[in-house]
Amino acid sequence: MSQYVSAEEAVSLIKSGDRIFSHGSACTPNLLIDELAKQASRLQNVEFVSITQQGNVEVAKPQYKDSFYINSLFVSTPVREAVNSERGDFLPVFLSEIPLLFKSEILPLDVAMVTVSPPDQHGYCTLGTSVDVARSAVDHAKIIIAQVNPRMPRTHGDGMIHVSKIDKVVWHEEDLLTIDYSAKVTDCEMIIGKNVAELIDDRSTLQMGIGTIPDAVLQCLHNHKDLGVHTEMISDGIVDLVAKDIVNNKFKGTHSNRTITSFAFGTRKLYDYIDDNPAFSFMDVEHVNYPINIMKNKKMVAINSAIEIDLTGQVCADSIGTFQFSGIGGQMDFMRGAALSEGGKPIIAISSRTKKGVPRIVPFLKPGAGVVTTRGHIHWVVTEFGATNLYGKSLKQRAKALIAISHPDDREMLEKATFERFKCL
Repeated sequence: MSQYVSAEEAVSLIKSGDRIFSHGSACTPNLLIDELAKQASRLQNVEFVSITQQGNVEVAKPQYKDSFYINSLFVSTPVREAVNSERGDFLPVFLSEIPLLFKSEILPLDVAMVTVSPPDQHGYCTLGTSVDVARSAVDHAKIIIAQVNPRMPRTHGDGMIHVSKIDKVVWHEEDLLTIDYSAKVTDCEMIIGKNVAELIDDRSTLQMGIGTIPDAVLQCLHNHKDLGVHTEMISDGIVDLVAKDIVNNKFKGTHSNRTITSFAFGTRKLYDYIDDNPAFSFMDVEHVNYPINIMKNKKMVAINSAIEIDLTGQVCADSIGTFQFSGIGGQMDFMRGAALSEGGKPIIAISSRTKKGVPRIVPFLKPGAGVVTTRGHIHWVVTEFGATNLYGKSLKQRAKALIAISHPDDREMLEKATFERFKCL
């Protein structure tokens, strides 16, 4: 078994010009990242590649611009400012295809920094709450540096890694990063959750994206029966549904009797529930998000959110105009997979307005906005004012349908824009 070393010794393996991968979400290895920042004076042009970083992420701060370049494949709060500056960039890619970037050496990795659960009696650690793209990263990086945290859940699935494969191992016990989506759900989002829940039949298989609306949907499913889960991520809302046998994965069509996911992000309640729990399988996102695997599930329901939707059905989910806010992620993987599923329903669920009162259903996307779900892929759209299915509708029909579920105070503006564009209402 590898000997435990200090973070200083472990990070000393990283040299100028390296491309390093950093584990994400609750697995963000902030001890190693902090040490990397301490050694910044000896480093230049180190490319920092990641998805969904959480916590401090010291190297993304302006004072380290000469040492680290932040290349994000899915932007989160700690790196957002860097990505939208000269100190970083964003790489648009489907979540399902990020492992291929590492495997094919389109984005070759010199170092992978990960957080793992402690080795078992056979010497196997796991990638814990985030297998996602980290599985491919550790398989293809030249050097692996691991932060072993005894509070990291041991998860079943594709995340096994033998301690002998790790070049430097650091022992560091600390609380995992958490987020409580349920505590942030608004009354408006609960109405949206109920509207979405009404579209979900018993024996459906669910995918939930990131955020409060998907969690609101989960809170509205307690009268459903025999649901399955095949999703890129899970949060706390799933725990009670599994405990009550509402989610039992009996009728999925593939991976029966198991909840399939690639990562988990929530509170300690969730982390304790998934710890060594064989009912949950954490798998490589290349498999989880592959549309052909998704479509094998019967009545596949994909529930995702967005920043804005135009009157033709184009969905912007990753940017606010030219400002890169998040990423493409797995939205299109699941929108397409659900559309191809027998009885499937791809759903975009949004509030009609932002908390600042800005309309989300708009005549045109903001200049520079990224289209994540195209108008050829859009099906159901749900707001607090109802639900509509755009599939099979013409541009004029779509505009009328979206106006009907927009905020009442925005409808006159949208009707005017519709008339100016299409010469009809």
